Order: sequence, then C-alpha cells, then structure tokens
Amino acid sequence: MRSTSSLKSKRKVAIIGRPNVGKSTLFNILSRTRSAVVKDEPGVTRDINVASADWWGHTFNVVDTGGVTDMQDTFSPLIKQQVKSILGSVDVILAVMDGRSGMVPEDRDIVRLAKSVGKPVLLVINKIDRFYEADIKAAEFYEFAVDLQPTSFERREGVDNVIEWILENLPEEYSDEKEGIRIAIVGKPNAGKSSLCNKLLNEDRMLVSEVAGTTVDAIEAPISFKDKDYILVDTAGLRRASKRKDGVEYISAVKSYAAMDRADIVLLVVDGLLGPTVQDAKVVEYILGQHKAVIMVANKLDLGREQIPAFRTWFRSETNDIFHFFQNIPLAFISAKTGSGLDQLFEVIDDVWLRLNKKITTSKLNDFFYDKIRKTPVPVHGVRDVKFYYITQTKQIPPSFITFTNHPESVSPSYRRFLSKNIQKEFDLQGIPIRIFCMKRQKGR
Repeated sequence: MRSTSSLKSKRKVAIIGRPNVGKSTLFNILSRTRSAVVKDEPGVTRDINVASADWWGHTFNVVDTGGVTDMQDTFSPLIKQQVKSILGSVDVILAVMDGRSGMVPEDRDIVRLAKSVGKPVLLVINKIDRFYEADIKAAEFYEFAVDLQPTSFERREGVDNVIEWILENLPEEYSDEKEGIRIAIVGKPNAGKSSLCNKLLNEDRMLVSEVAGTTVDAIEAPISFKDKDYILVDTAGLRRASKRKDGVEYISAVKSYAAMDRADIVLLVVDGLLGPTVQDAKVVEYILGQHKAVIMVANKLDLGREQIPAFRTWFRSETNDIFHFFQNIPLAFISAKTGSGLDQLFEVIDDVWLRLNKKITTSKLNDFFYDKIRKTPVPVHGVRDVKFYYITQTKQIPPSFITFTNHPESVSPSYRRFLSKNIQKEFDLQGIPIRIFCMKRQKGR
C-alpha cells in the first residue's frame, strides 16, 4: 500500500507553539476558514490540521499542530512527538509565542525543536496589545537569532508582515493538491477512526490515545491507494448529546456532522468486539437523511477472530438487527492496528462509488417501470388510480429519479419506498440511498 498526504504534495507552513498562544487563530486567519476549533482553553487542538491558503496569487498549505509542553499528562508527550515527526516534511515554520506572558522555558525548547530541522523559522510574537510597546515586549525573544514579528491576531496587526515573510521563504511551488473521493470517517470515541487514518497515511497525523475524545477537529488528508486518489476526513468521536461534556465536544460534533454533509462516502467505524449500537443507528439515519452513501467498517478483525466464534456471521446478524431500516448496508471487516482488510475495504469503497455514479438509460428505466406498476396496485387519488407517464434519472449523486404523474401529491412515501427498493434490486443499487421525486406532467409532454 502506498499513501500520500497533502503534506507531501504542496508547499506547507507549520504553526507550532505552546497551548493557548493563538496557533489555531493564526491558522484560521491564513486559511480564511474556521477549520480549527478556537477556544480560550489550553489543549483544544490535538491533531494535525491542514488547510489550503491563497494569498496574493500564491498558494500553500497551512499546518496547525497541537500545543507543545513538557507536561506528563496523557496527551502532551504524544503531541510533542507528533509535532517532531511532522516538521521534517514542511517548508517553513512559524513558532508562535505569547508576548503578554513573555518568554518561558518551554519557548526555548520549541525554538530549538524548530531550528533542528534546518528550515526557515519565524518567531511570531502574538498578543501585543499596544504596538508602541512591541519592541519592548519582543526584546527578550531576540536571543534566539531568528526572524521575529510582533503581532496581534485579535486585531489583525502584523499579520501582513507574517504573510510577506512566508512568501519570501517558501520554495517555488512544486505541485497541486490532489483531488479524490471525499471519505468521512465517523463513529463513537475510540472505535478506531484515527488509527485507521494513520494506517492509511503511514504517519501519525491523527493523535491516538486510549482516552475518549482525543480527536477534536475534523482533519483532512489526501491519500493515494493503488493509484486512486481519495480525501480522508477523520472526525471527532460522536457521543450521545446527553454525554457531551463541554462546549468543545459540542463544536466538534457540529464539525463531524458538517464533514458528513460534505462527504461522498461515509465510513462508520464500529468496534467489532462490541458490535453496532443504537447510537450508530442514529448516525446512519442522519447520513441517509443527507442522501450520502455509508459503509459499515467493523474494526478489530484480528481480535474478533480470536474472541468471538463465527465472528463475521455474528457481526452481520447484529448489524441486521440494529439497522433494520437499512438491511443492505455495505460492510467491510478490518484491523486498523495490523492493516488487515484494507484492500477489501477499498474494494467496497470503489464499488459503492461506481454505483453512486451509475447511469440508467431512460428506455431501460421505463421498460422496468411500466412492467412493475402494471403488476402492483398503484396509489389512488380520490376514486381514481394515479396515472404514471414516465420516469427518468436526474444528474444528481446518489442516483435520483423523477416520475411524472397526474397527481404527484397522492404518491405516498410508502409507494416511493416500494419503487426505490425495486429500482435498487433491478439495477444493482442495493445499499445506495436513491431518491424518487414525483412531479406533475406539464401540458404538451
């Protein structure tokens, strides 16, 4: 397997620093987005977040990183190692410091880390509230003998100078970011989403920990798998609304649902040892409600084989019980830890993608349609049968169909489901959330 993230395909600028110095705010300014969660609370950013930036006709990727500290809590050593691993693949480094609190010992460690990789480094001194005091506030940071820029992200002061420095120090542009099938990876906390992403990326882009809630943002990463391009989006673990502990978890949940809305295909990762739950069913109902394709991914295949007799049969049975409203959900078995089953997973992804884009000729569609409605009772409008004239496929993805009739208001949701199921069965669209629209035939047609 070969995989390539966006960090290897476009000029990139890394933002590093201690927690709560303004890294994510700078990331959002440079990318002109709100991709990174910003909250006045240390440790909100934990994963590597990447977004494209376009300034004055120049494009580059901005890489936001977790706050680097010497604390020995659950996440800090993991974040520090993660940042070290990523700096070797970037082109320039912005080391953000807090001008309000002044230099602290951890700042020296961060600058040493930045300088150790041999890339251009700019010290960005944030939170300079009064710019006439900028020289005084920044003076103690000159000891590092690297370029320095006082700023106030809140007031957007000094940011233009930061951008000028970036453009002066970036290498010549060498490639464009790849496009591909957008795949959102969702599931409950600790189901294995980030482990799956890291296995596909061959790098520790997403922070993995035994503690639930490690991933906060929705993190994007283009990859190639067997010469096909995809965009992976790792999302925060989705808890039930009643179990979300704070505002950060709420914001993360909103971002996760937004990632599903933008995806072409959603992978619902489930702990294979536990099986799917009612919470997973609610997520699938949301996905189908957004007319997105979903694939169930049963993780921990290696442990499932060891601990559960007839593991695959048991899991399929559990899936059919929980997803009684969507019996044909595509299913793949993997081990994010060992990489087992990834080839089969991408076979399922490619198969679903082909069927999402399937086109059925109007003649074949109507031959089937007329045969089906002749053999079954049609809806009734008053005392008369509803008359169907013809059906055609739209250009939408997933496949959608419009049927023209004399009384579209009398075509019930249950009859539309009946038509949908028969179209899915006839044209190999099972597991694809197709739609049926009913319209009144215009005169002359």
